[in-house]
Amino acid sequence: MKNLFLAAVILLVYSCKGASKPAKDTSWTESSVALETKTGKLFGTLCTPKGLTKGPVALIIAGSGPTDRDCNSPMMKTDAYKMLAHRLADNGISTLRYDKRGIAESKAAMTKETVLHFEDLVDDANGWLQMLKADKRFSKVIVIGHSEGSLIGMLISKNGADEYISISGIGESADKVLKIQLAAQPKSVQDTAFPIIDSLAAGKLVPNVSQRYYALFRPSVQPYMISWFKYDPSAEIKKLTIPVLILQGTNDIQVSVDDAKKLKEANPKAKMILIDSMNHVFKIIKGDRTENMNSYSNPSLPIAPELPADIGDFIYQD
Repeated sequence: MKNLFLAAVILLVYSCKGASKPAKDTSWTESSVALETKTGKLFGTLCTPKGLTKGPVALIIAGSGPTDRDCNSPMMKTDAYKMLAHRLADNGISTLRYDKRGIAESKAAMTKETVLHFEDLVDDANGWLQMLKADKRFSKVIVIGHSEGSLIGMLISKNGADEYISISGIGESADKVLKIQLAAQPKSVQDTAFPIIDSLAAGKLVPNVSQRYYALFRPSVQPYMISWFKYDPSAEIKKLTIPVLILQGTNDIQVSVDDAKKLKEANPKAKMILIDSMNHVFKIIKGDRTENMNSYSNPSLPIAPELPADIGDFIYQD
């Protein structure tokens, strides 16, 4: 059931243009920020280059699961978003990263898993986007979405983002991706799991789930999955008319290069870059699957240097 567990980790919800490129500055300032929502405050970190007067800012939207602002959770510790923020600040680019509702400092903003829908996370991200747009220190606002956050980023970018960047974004609706991830499991697993996925994709709850599949399909998470499954990332990225960058690591065991190609095909004007040997949490992995998985609990590993470099080149291209 290793792959099924991995699928649960990957896919489950949790219990102004024309900026001039500044001289490189290897120091930054971090400050706490908060966003008021109908159900409570969300908290994040604004990372700015030291001495900022005017410049671009990127909103970093986290992937699925109980992932905090730094790309850590009870199941992993990578510091990937924190490292990305610091490397971008070295290049004169501010960032805002945040704890999702129900997670870490934002825990109080969600009391029960049953009340959460995918649109709630979209609304939260849009709130942060509007906050950044209103901040006169920033010349333009870029949305960076990672994994599940890629789709969220697509949905909010039409609300005033200047540029959009997808990192490890899936190219099909999540129900189809989940089936692909479970395809390597025994037929008995597929025979049980696939009908549940189909039911949820059709908007129908499945009240009785065996204990073996409870982590993935527990009733309390099903409303979220129904709300998530109805979105097709390829259809959403096609709607964007702003500059788009699609980034994908070639050693990502969660999202494939084919996903990046599907997004590129849906939006032919987008720029696509494949980063050799980068995995899902931005680390360069030359070894096997075991080494890849071990990187999810090794925050001392630096992120791929190409990642912030490619993002910086894209943001400063005009």
